[in-house]
Amino acid sequence: MLRLWRAFLHSRDGLREAACRESAVRLELALLALSPFAAWLIGPTWAWRLGMVAALLALLAVELLNTGLEKICDHVTPDLHPHIKFVKDVGSAAVLAASLAVALVWLAAWMSR
Repeated sequence: MLRLWRAFLHSRDGLREAACRESAVRLELALLALSPFAAWLIGPTWAWRLGMVAALLALLAVELLNTGLEKICDHVTPDLHPHIKFVKDVGSAAVLAASLAVALVWLAAWMSR
């Protein structure tokens, strides 16, 4: 149980640091905070509403992974290296794909209403 508690504290610290340093994380946290209310208005059923909020949680997870990836790349070399650029671009593309998935889920919920 102690191990689980410590893991939770590390996760909380990571989320706090990411929110303090990255505007994209702050934006996604704001969207996530508003999502239950918006999902209540847009989603036709409880299952849709939960799926809509879950899609935003998945987007936040991808954004956090991308943020970590970018930070480690910057730590390895602050110079613009072609391989580092590729890694950062792929991480950004992952966030874009997750964002499009969120948009599709929310659009489908709205159209199902």
